[in-house]
Amino acid sequence: MTDPLIPAVLAFRDNGTPFSPVYDDIYHSAVGALEQANYVFLHGNALPERWQGRRIFTVLETGFGMGINFLMTWAAWRADPARCERLHFVSTEKHPFTLADLRRAYAASLVDPAIAALGEALASEWPMLVPGTHRLEFDEGRVVLTLVFGDALQSLPALRLRADAFYLDGFAPAKNPELWTPAIFKSLARLAGEGATFATYSSAGEIKRALTQCGFEYRKVEGFGWKRAMLVGHFAPRWRVRRHEPPAPLGPFAAHERHAVVIGAGLAGCAVIERLAARGWRITSLERHASVAQEASGNPAGVFHPMISRDDSVASRVTRAGFLYALRRWAALERQGHAPLRGRPGLLQIAEHDDEARAMREAIAALGYPPEFVTPVSADDARQLAGTPLARGGWLFPHGGWIDPSTLCAAQCAAAGDKLDRRFGVQVARIERSGDQWRVFDTAGDEVARAPVVIVASAHDAARIAGLLHTPTRSIRGQLTLLPPGAAPSLDVPVIGEGYAIRLPDGVTLTGATYELDDTGTALRRAGHLENLERVAQMLPGFAQVASHVDPSTFAGRVAFRCVTSDRLPMIGNLADEALATREAQRLRGAWPLDLPRVEGLYGAFAYGSRGLVWAALGAELIASQIEGEPWPLERDLAEDIDPARFLLRALRQGSVAG
Repeated sequence: MTDPLIPAVLAFRDNGTPFSPVYDDIYHSAVGALEQANYVFLHGNALPERWQGRRIFTVLETGFGMGINFLMTWAAWRADPARCERLHFVSTEKHPFTLADLRRAYAASLVDPAIAALGEALASEWPMLVPGTHRLEFDEGRVVLTLVFGDALQSLPALRLRADAFYLDGFAPAKNPELWTPAIFKSLARLAGEGATFATYSSAGEIKRALTQCGFEYRKVEGFGWKRAMLVGHFAPRWRVRRHEPPAPLGPFAAHERHAVVIGAGLAGCAVIERLAARGWRITSLERHASVAQEASGNPAGVFHPMISRDDSVASRVTRAGFLYALRRWAALERQGHAPLRGRPGLLQIAEHDDEARAMREAIAALGYPPEFVTPVSADDARQLAGTPLARGGWLFPHGGWIDPSTLCAAQCAAAGDKLDRRFGVQVARIERSGDQWRVFDTAGDEVARAPVVIVASAHDAARIAGLLHTPTRSIRGQLTLLPPGAAPSLDVPVIGEGYAIRLPDGVTLTGATYELDDTGTALRRAGHLENLERVAQMLPGFAQVASHVDPSTFAGRVAFRCVTSDRLPMIGNLADEALATREAQRLRGAWPLDLPRVEGLYGAFAYGSRGLVWAALGAELIASQIEGEPWPLERDLAEDIDPARFLLRALRQGSVAG
């Protein structure tokens, strides 16, 4: 049988065009493609029959390659009238295709028009080639592809999901030994749902032994193409093979009612509203103000961009994941006709000094970021991009920019449609568990809502409402300055660094913001305006004379209060049962995050600080995934770094929680 991939590879080699290392990567088989995907992986996992009538079905693949297995699975799902409601396909890939190579490979190999159309849809959503987890949605969110760019040895242990079927793709162990190690199979066993099936076209003895040792039963069946036999089987452990069970959805009552209360209607709360409504949940939104986005989310504009660090820190990884996911969600809102107000793409970050500029250039090169993600720029290049002189160079985020947060909140609520019940002017005082329901009470002691699920997204009030003690949050006062048209040099793109400056559509220039710890003053201050101008002038010399021409006390502005944690990371996820953890403090002294007792149906989304725009959408997707028992949209270690229970965990480990 002629392999449909071979002509594409030969063509690239014959004409001398550079091609992705994926073509020589030992993780990718060049045998069979479409026929192999259908026979080995779909037929071998008894699909589509096994997903029929299910709400959620999750496939985990060990090597994405050019995505043939995904495309065939997607096509089979589309063709099945009894298909599951949501199909999750999770795959790792060490050497992802570039978009250009992906499209060329498809052009040479996809002869089925239906599959080719799906291939083009995948290519149109293909993510930037940066490390980490990328979540793509198709067919109105009912088909979800979660791609993890990285080595399977590191990627698989970082996943948090319940797999229903495994596509064990890759060459034979003799040619690809690092993919077929005991550690890989232990990771698969950790992720396997009850009765999870697997299929692989390799029948090597070491694979059989590893499968058996990790709780899988296998059998040989007729092979495909040049393979005389292949292996299929299912997860059926005869002894305990894992410490923690994979994630599962909420209890049957919550799943049946599918109703949640979201407390707070800023960036955090509105993102949760949109993500849950997209899954069919009814939402009751409780907000103490008269409309959405009245606290820090009500600023006229905010910048959004990734964070670059030389060691690719936790904050950088979380921010990168949030930034890329937010771009996808905002684009989806625009396609639905709910477009928030935002500027054209492009944002400049100016180095604090020349040494930082040099260090960041080296870091960007060492980390291998593609130019569409970030690119270093000289002072001259920065000046041309900004349209005004700059103190020094820095780096450009081509897809960064500014957005109006209040219009984003409005767009998310509009996307929720009739699934959203909005109630304003409600000051929530406390919540209380009663049977399988959460009851929400206002400051007058009246019950204002009840539901199986509550998400507390009310910034400074969140810990109090949820009754949390181990949440070290603080308030940061931030004053913005609005310069009238003509008062400041024109800017073609937002510029950030020591401060930031944004040219708004009406010609007003927004600068800021001050950073004043535990300052509760709400009045605008002349000193705050001067501070904003001084910091911006360190990047943009043309701003140095603004205060000498216009009295800063006449400037308009806005004061808002950021909620931050002591480690400056957000609080996102299922809340811990602090009372039970305290009673069992001795047992939990050596605990890991998955060991902690959790409160059923109670979640937090708060302490977003200055990064609500890049964290809110991803945080909402994480919470929705936890509620539904779906694959998490980011690596487990990162989810643990933003877990609201992390400070409780540290206190338990330090022995400072009295049991």
